[in-house]
Amino acid sequence: MNTEKQPLWTQNFILISAINFQIVLIFYLLIIVIVSYSTEKLGASTAQAGLVSGIFIVGILIGRLIVSRLLKKLGRKTTLLIGLTGFLLSSGLYFLNVDVVFLSLVRFTHGFMLGIAATVLGTIIAQIIPLTRRGEGIGYYSMSATLGTAIGPFLAIWLMEHIQYQSIFMISSAITFCCLITTFVLKIPELPAQNSDVQAHKEAPKNSWISEFIEKSALPISLVMLLVAICYSSVLSFINFYAKEINLLPAASFFFLTFAVAILLSRPFTGPLMDRKGENIVILPAFIFMTLALYLLSQAHSSFMLLLSAFFMGLGFGNIQSICQTIALKNVPLERMGLATSTFFIFLEAGLGFGPFFLGKSLDYISYSQLYGYSAVAIIFCIVVYFILHGYQSMFGKPLH
Repeated sequence: MNTEKQPLWTQNFILISAINFQIVLIFYLLIIVIVSYSTEKLGASTAQAGLVSGIFIVGILIGRLIVSRLLKKLGRKTTLLIGLTGFLLSSGLYFLNVDVVFLSLVRFTHGFMLGIAATVLGTIIAQIIPLTRRGEGIGYYSMSATLGTAIGPFLAIWLMEHIQYQSIFMISSAITFCCLITTFVLKIPELPAQNSDVQAHKEAPKNSWISEFIEKSALPISLVMLLVAICYSSVLSFINFYAKEINLLPAASFFFLTFAVAILLSRPFTGPLMDRKGENIVILPAFIFMTLALYLLSQAHSSFMLLLSAFFMGLGFGNIQSICQTIALKNVPLERMGLATSTFFIFLEAGLGFGPFFLGKSLDYISYSQLYGYSAVAIIFCIVVYFILHGYQSMFGKPLH
């Protein structure tokens, strides 16, 4: 059989990618909306609003940490249904206009359920993609999440200008309901049966409790992703403030759409190229594009420069994320893919979630322009870290000592 001809765009692949896009879109939409909602409707301070927004990330991380045990006990489809059902019920709690403490609990629960659902989706997608098209397949799948990160903030700003908060929460709940209904259509294949002796041999060495929560083989590339995500979080969190400072706010509203366009244009080429030539030939140019994007952003004085930075950011971060996710799952057995997926996203989301806190502290001493300039230098450091932890081994077949 010619495995090169195995289909990628199956019904399952399309539906799972669509669900992932929608839950990520809700995630980023509400991150923007909740800050304004907390201050305007609940009287929260700026610091409290930031905590309410950020605690969602904590919920996601804890959900990802415990999901591997749920997968073992309940299976993938049941766990996915639990995650999406909880995600829907949590969405309904936003309608209860109580206080900041209650909203924080809702945000934590909402994030917790998203962490469970998103990890299961990533586990299933890794199994159904043909091995010979894994780079291409995960590239397209991760594009669904990256597009959610781009369209979510844009949609949030547009909706807040045109409708009430309660209507936004209603739209969020409706999208989540569609995700839940779609899950019933999915046909999730069973994991292949394994020889009991082989399975016993694999499960025998349990060196530490942490192996129940973290996939060791995914740690090196996940660390690289953590560092890159911290740098990208400076864009995600502060681009509007920076654009206002340099009088480019109208152009900034199109920043993430331009970012998304770059991903859409590049993804049909980068995934197949990675499958044919390996990850280094794709990820190194992506690092360079991200460095250039941050440098241009630090020097931006026109709408053209700002949007050119956005385009390069899509070519850079958009591809780095999908390539690193592919690497994290590259040599992982099927029964550990859920753990590997969880490990990768724990580091990615920790960078996106906690990066703004630490970078925000630095803004007491440096300007936004300097922050982006230093972030560009940090990406060059990330290239070195990538080469030490993975790139050298990928190139020469042995680790760098």
